[in-house]
Amino acid sequence: MEALLKELQEKEVGKVLPNEPLANHTTMKIGGPADVLVEPKSLEKLQETMETINKYKVKWTAIGRGSNLLVSDLGIEGVVIKLGNGMDHLELEGEEVHVGGGYSLIKLVTIISKKGLTGLEFAGGIPGSVGGAVYMNAGAHGSDMSKVLKKAHILFEDGKMEWLTADELNFSYRTSILQKERPGICLEAVLNVEQGNREEVVAQLQKNKDYRRDTQPFSYPCAGSIFRNPLPDYAGQLIEKAGLKGHKIGGAKVSDMHANFIVNDDGAKAQDVLDLIEYIKETILEKYNIQLETEVEIIGRK
Repeated sequence: MEALLKELQEKEVGKVLPNEPLANHTTMKIGGPADVLVEPKSLEKLQETMETINKYKVKWTAIGRGSNLLVSDLGIEGVVIKLGNGMDHLELEGEEVHVGGGYSLIKLVTIISKKGLTGLEFAGGIPGSVGGAVYMNAGAHGSDMSKVLKKAHILFEDGKMEWLTADELNFSYRTSILQKERPGICLEAVLNVEQGNREEVVAQLQKNKDYRRDTQPFSYPCAGSIFRNPLPDYAGQLIEKAGLKGHKIGGAKVSDMHANFIVNDDGAKAQDVLDLIEYIKETILEKYNIQLETEVEIIGRK
């Protein structure tokens, strides 16, 4: 690992941080150290980073803004690539949006709406990066990324890069092909939007932001929705009906505001969250014979 670290630093690929606590890079403020964390300063430097990682045959993991993510207390083996500064370009070409995977989804939606462009209002208030939103097919208010994505530039496990269309990404509810069938990360995306009425677009976006602010506990460190909705039921409603709002294990707590959120209430460890997730799953299975599946991505050493 020392030779890899030295080579990445010599190539000046961007920020290269050994033994970096991932609690500093997740919205839940939880997570042990990455052996090495790299934040490439450009797509070219990301390619150099991948070439070096493959040269040393080291494991790698990619993260964006750390939302929808629970990192093990033991951290992550190998190199963690953070798509942030340097991977956050934005260009508008008529009704097409060309945007880097590291770009803030909230920032993008705000900029787009002020230009009267419609199609992304559903994402008002969704934390995280564009790349993460594509990976998870993020959505709300009856829409999601599959409705607006034209194509995405993907980095696969073997280091190869390829543009995939929305059809090729095989989107479904909070899922894409990138999670299991062809593991990869979204480096950049081309989105389709339409010219609309600026006042109406801004008003709808604000309405969605207000709804999220008033119903979800983003004033606490959290990772967004913990469970996928077992449609036609809703995870939050089932958990609340089971009387689990406010239930705590260690520093992790089921939110009093929205039962499908677990908040870092008091210095929670990842294990506290995992134990609470298991307790919720067992309770819902026993009471309602429904098997909840996690939406939050759980990664790192076990």
